[in-house]
Amino acid sequence: MRPETPTARTLVLEVPGWSGHLAGQHVDVRLTAEDGYVAERPYSLASPADGDRIELTVQVVRDGEVSPFLGDGLAPGDPLEVRGPLGGWFVWRPEDPSPALLVAGGAGVVPLMAMIRTRRVLGSRVPFRLVYSVRTPADVYYADELLTPRPGDAGLEVTVVYTRGAPPGGPPPRRVRRADLAAHDWLREGAPLCFVCGPTGFVEAMADALVALGHDPDRIRTERFGPTGGT
Repeated sequence: MRPETPTARTLVLEVPGWSGHLAGQHVDVRLTAEDGYVAERPYSLASPADGDRIELTVQVVRDGEVSPFLGDGLAPGDPLEVRGPLGGWFVWRPEDPSPALLVAGGAGVVPLMAMIRTRRVLGSRVPFRLVYSVRTPADVYYADELLTPRPGDAGLEVTVVYTRGAPPGGPPPRRVRRADLAAHDWLREGAPLCFVCGPTGFVEAMADALVALGHDPDRIRTERFGPTGGT
């Protein structure tokens, strides 16, 4: 386990016989209490396919039923029930040459990070752009990777928009604007594939903005998170 923010943890799990997965897929994690009560929640995979190892990033909601245990109650070696991988629509396939526009709100960056990491591992040159809406600098997931370019990140551009508190000397807090999504004239260069993930209100607003900019609705893929993904 490693911390991502003050309230988010990444769990690194060894899953014997894992069949592999696509960037953007998720798993169901099931917890069973001593009295037989079962709670199950979906969590996006944050890592590229890597043998029997997977990574999940969990936003801890203090009054939640599952996330407090996953974030604070586990110790190395504790077993979990995991079912997956699941999902086939909200996925990035490396053989697709289309530019990819990734738009994340809060915890919605998790499956998009799997896409960025997969691109890096494979040495892909497909143009990627991430627009990431987050409350404050302390709330940025994977800050070391996203804010500092790494080998293999050529062709990847990251824009972070802070909604509640911005870094000193930077632009004041604001919402993501249509201009943030239109920074590249990809519509003339080749229709991009757009992935939007976050809380429902954010996803709907971003999808509407992309359509208004001329993106083909059939090329916009969305995934909604519950309250744990708020911006």
